[in-house]
Amino acid sequence: MGISPNAGYVQTVQGIVSPESLGITLPHEHLLIDQTVGGVYFVEPEGASDRILAHQPVCLENLWWVRRHMKDNYDNQFLLDEHLAAREASLFYLRGGGTIVDQTNIGIGRDPGALLRISRATGLNIVMGCGFYVDGPSTQEERDSMDVEDFASRIVQDMTVGVDQTRIKSGIIGELGCTWPLKPNEKKVLEAAALAQQQSGASINVHPGRNDEAPLEIIDVLQRAGADLSRVVMSHMDRCGYALDTRLRLLDAGCFVEYDLFGFEGYYPARVALAEGHLPDTPNDVGRIKEMRDLIGRGYLTQILMSHDIGMKMQLTAYGGWGYAHIVRDVVPLMYVYGYSQQEVDTLMIENPKRLLTLV
Repeated sequence: MGISPNAGYVQTVQGIVSPESLGITLPHEHLLIDQTVGGVYFVEPEGASDRILAHQPVCLENLWWVRRHMKDNYDNQFLLDEHLAAREASLFYLRGGGTIVDQTNIGIGRDPGALLRISRATGLNIVMGCGFYVDGPSTQEERDSMDVEDFASRIVQDMTVGVDQTRIKSGIIGELGCTWPLKPNEKKVLEAAALAQQQSGASINVHPGRNDEAPLEIIDVLQRAGADLSRVVMSHMDRCGYALDTRLRLLDAGCFVEYDLFGFEGYYPARVALAEGHLPDTPNDVGRIKEMRDLIGRGYLTQILMSHDIGMKMQLTAYGGWGYAHIVRDVVPLMYVYGYSQQEVDTLMIENPKRLLTLV
């Protein structure tokens, strides 16, 4: 690589900044998102009483149900209020946070102008994602007509010129939504991301399927397409509950692995997991801390990332959730209890994201 005119800097929605200015960074969040676009996640429950709850706005009275049926409540699937997003993100800033990476991209409601306004309102650096999410009914025909070069050109344009007519530029490729086994268009997008990475100097973030074969299939496609695996993030280690051997194979390939569901306390909908041939093995925060501690002990400190992947109303403090400040407020003190040093915490939350987001 080494061809980006902004090599050595980080591209935010407000422009390029020094990597040293990022501070504590959340590398995988969604400030604004619409997971209902194209019917990506919401599934109508079968039972009559559940259908009533499925179509109620999220509130304290039904939060007990929404927390256990997070993908079955329609209102829970989108965050569209930029003023609320700014208030929630400010809680992270007030706890010392510096940067949020918004992984919302084409297909799930990306809004560059709103991200710019949130960045200005909060004082946070915001790095915007680009690329394409899973195939949905509303985008299938358009994507079927695109080849790898078409996808790559769109990604590079978002990175170097800006999104549409906004001139607001993306700073990371992702998150690229994949299922298992890979669909043809998902494979094309991965190949396009590898090509775009070579042209832009950016890192790639991938949302893999839950099956243990899924991330291995993805890195094989990326590697064959010429991607630099040391600048690839495999998201959702905790959402997917991958076996230790799978995680070690990803790390040995050079990838970052991301624990990005901090705040989820040991539950993920079984229906979603079983659909991809995997039990809903989701750890709680203590489990995440222990898994990362084990990987650090094996020598992988510089390849681990931490975040919340907030993308549903139930995760926001306004709706009784943990919010964007949860890691710095609640998790880091617990990490100290489990023997983490300050240097290890700083590496996980400052140095690793800084290296990831710096263009090369």
